[in-house]
Amino acid sequence: MKKVFLFIATLGICLDSFSKNDSLPSKSRQERNKEIARNFYQDLWFTDNTDRYVDYVAEEYVVHDIGDRKGVTEPAIEQKLTADLFWDNGSWDSKINYQIAEGGDLVATRWEATFTPSTMMGKLMIGSGTIPIINVFRINEEGKIVEIWNHRHDIDTPQTLRFTLQGLLIGLVIALIPTVIAIRLKRKLKAISNH
Repeated sequence: MKKVFLFIATLGICLDSFSKNDSLPSKSRQERNKEIARNFYQDLWFTDNTDRYVDYVAEEYVVHDIGDRKGVTEPAIEQKLTADLFWDNGSWDSKINYQIAEGGDLVATRWEATFTPSTMMGKLMIGSGTIPIINVFRINEEGKIVEIWNHRHDIDTPQTLRFTLQGLLIGLVIALIPTVIAIRLKRKLKAISNH
């Protein structure tokens, strides 16, 4: 009986030790992935080192953006081109609020992007201000971003004005249709009454 108890206790200690050692690589991978995400932001969005995109993004990745752009496969260069568009038209003063790593391959980053336009295009198309963004990256074993979920609070940007104007124009067109019909009917009635 004593030997059985000793065997079970030894087995329990071994299993406990194994499970602790097993969790260490997962934790270090999570920390590595958080660092990859931090460096991605630092180089592409906090400083103008956009050529470093190849250090972080796989040759092709899948993006899930707001609006209709969901599940789109893009070449890595798209990250550089997007960042360059902003850097060519203004400057950034942005910061990471927090990061959460989940499982072995997901990192969520909540950050604030503050853009100050310096060109006419930047002022008209992008505008100035701070926008909160949450990105979730899936990072593969090689340390490359292979999938991005992008959640921006666009209501805080000039994009809202664009949608407001678009809605106003659509509303005006819809309102003009019955107005045109009423004017035509009035003319027909007037023509009939003059006969």
